[in-house]
Amino acid sequence: MNNEELKNVVKEKYSEIVLQSKLENESSCCGASSCCGDVDYTIFSENYDSLTGYNPDADLGLGCGIPTEFARIKAGDTVVDLGSGAGNDCFVARALVGEKGKVIGVDFTQAMIDKARENAEKLGYNNVEFRFGDIEKLPVTANKADVIISNCVLNLVPDKLKAFQEIFRVLKAGGHISVSDVVLKGELPEKLKQAAEMYAGCVSGAIQENEYLDNIRNSGLENVAVRKEKVITIPEEILLSYLNQQELEDFKSSGTGIYSVTVYAEKPTQPKACGCDCNC
Repeated sequence: MNNEELKNVVKEKYSEIVLQSKLENESSCCGASSCCGDVDYTIFSENYDSLTGYNPDADLGLGCGIPTEFARIKAGDTVVDLGSGAGNDCFVARALVGEKGKVIGVDFTQAMIDKARENAEKLGYNNVEFRFGDIEKLPVTANKADVIISNCVLNLVPDKLKAFQEIFRVLKAGGHISVSDVVLKGELPEKLKQAAEMYAGCVSGAIQENEYLDNIRNSGLENVAVRKEKVITIPEEILLSYLNQQELEDFKSSGTGIYSVTVYAEKPTQPKACGCDCNC
């Protein structure tokens, strides 16, 4: 699939997901019940129950970490959440920025935007807004955000370097990111890479961890650090939907690991010199 076809897959699948309950979404690998059969989605997601600002109506069970955990969000900050879904991480971030801060959620599935706005209205929040837009071309002005967060979304973006370049543009000088995502160590079987459902389920869209971190550095961000990492195990019954028994055994013995990581990085306070002694 080309980039636009991949984006259409994500829009289609996540438009289905928003219509389902968290329990229903947790019963399949990518949320949509037509995808991958029965599997506990909590192999990806984290428990938010104890977090201030958590609202169950906004939790569709689709994350793979808690990006706010390492985001160093302060009162009065402007936070941008990429792939904001029904608003879960936005509402947790709002509890941290307080009444004088602002939270902007961006999502390119209109059904998710509608659901998030409905949740914000029910909660009476006037400093949380949701914007329809593509992460590769963010609907946010330059130097706007103190902090950018994202939860299991950037792996769904076809051009990940472009996404991080947009993140760099939108961050204020000295701002930082905290993003949770799925990455690989080793190569997935080709059949998994080609499966649209596994792409929407944040698996086949994942790239090598070192490539992921290099994209962050190549965008201009610095002090890149993995703050949290955990192994994700896809149940065999799911893998057998795409692989035969021999291919499954080969995959299991290949040493390939699927990981959830939460990554921190900063935008420099001053532009980097080009090395030509001209202060450019």
